[in-house]
Amino acid sequence: MKLIIINGPNLNLLGKREPEVYGNKTFEDYFADLQFQFKDVQLEYFQSNIEGELIGKIQEVGFSYDGIVLNAAAYTHTSVGIGDAIKAVTTPVVEVHISNTHKREEFRHVSYISPVAKGVILGFGLQSYDLAIQSFLK
Repeated sequence: MKLIIINGPNLNLLGKREPEVYGNKTFEDYFADLQFQFKDVQLEYFQSNIEGELIGKIQEVGFSYDGIVLNAAAYTHTSVGIGDAIKAVTTPVVEVHISNTHKREEFRHVSYISPVAKGVILGFGLQSYDLAIQSFLK
């Protein structure tokens, strides 16, 4: 099983950014925990603040990996291009958010990812990623 976690803008600031919403752990530290927890899964991680780089990575892995766990962050609510990239590939995508986007600002209630994703997991903190990975193992 080969999965990749793709994180969008500002998620490189986890551990520093709004700890009351996102917690105090860096994603790199959390990713090491995931690799330990899911030893039988080949897990990779990619993060970019640039929309085109996210689209490029989806296209790069979207025909050969078993799954993509995608937290497109703010691009979730603005990027038709990322939604189109997901539609164009065969690898299933699970949309993930650390916070419950429906409890936040109105503009965060719209997702261009959800209609083309295998599923959506949000609001469980970093555990949202665990749940997404588990969804590919069933």
